[in-house]
Amino acid sequence: MLRYERKYLVPNEQMDALRKRLMPFVVPDKYAHPNQHGLHQYTVRSIYLDSLDMECYTQKDSGIKLRRKLRIRGYDTLNDKSKVILEIKRKIGNRIKKHRSTLLYKDLEDMMKYSRLEDYIITGSRKEALDDAKRFFFHLKKKQYRPSNLIVYEREAYQGKIDAGVRITFDKNIRSKVYPKLDALYEDKHLKRLFNNHFVLEIKYFTNEMPIWARSLVQEFKLRNDAISKYTIGYDVSKYNRKLTY
Repeated sequence: MLRYERKYLVPNEQMDALRKRLMPFVVPDKYAHPNQHGLHQYTVRSIYLDSLDMECYTQKDSGIKLRRKLRIRGYDTLNDKSKVILEIKRKIGNRIKKHRSTLLYKDLEDMMKYSRLEDYIITGSRKEALDDAKRFFFHLKKKQYRPSNLIVYEREAYQGKIDAGVRITFDKNIRSKVYPKLDALYEDKHLKRLFNNHFVLEIKYFTNEMPIWARSLVQEFKLRNDAISKYTIGYDVSKYNRKLTY
């Protein structure tokens, strides 16, 4: 299903006020857990893959409307049961479609090396999971993708009270490292911050119109929808040491 995804770069000093106005319309996301401050969040870890000529980076930088990104995503800290997601994120105009498949992190290196998808992909009730994994590997091999950038951040996550398909996230402390190895997914050393004084607010929904209550928040706080890519900004900050100021 295609989803709309709006992103806003918001000053940190507006976070508390924005959160307070948001609370009547949302509940904590079911995958988030309260931290020491009572905020429901989790850590997102993604290794983005790109071709030798940086096709994904260049397409985003050029504003290509139809494009895709491949990434390997994990969450929180490493343990024996940690799972990772192979994901293709497709940009279709102003909407998003994702193809996802899951496996245990401990099997990732062998699967990437030998491509024995049937041995490692967890299907469960998702019959399309294996097909999505095959689609991932098709693009991986065709373009000779390799790890390009590790992006890590804390995500404070909520979903709509009336429509659970609406998700609001605050992505904070966003940091990156270029050319990571696959076994660096859960590392936290030598990462560079993308923004010193801002966080990324994302509003995601499936209907043709943004919910009225979400739209009123955008208007009240004078938020500007930006084509923010953590991958490309993270690459620039890490590779070229380009500090972003807003």
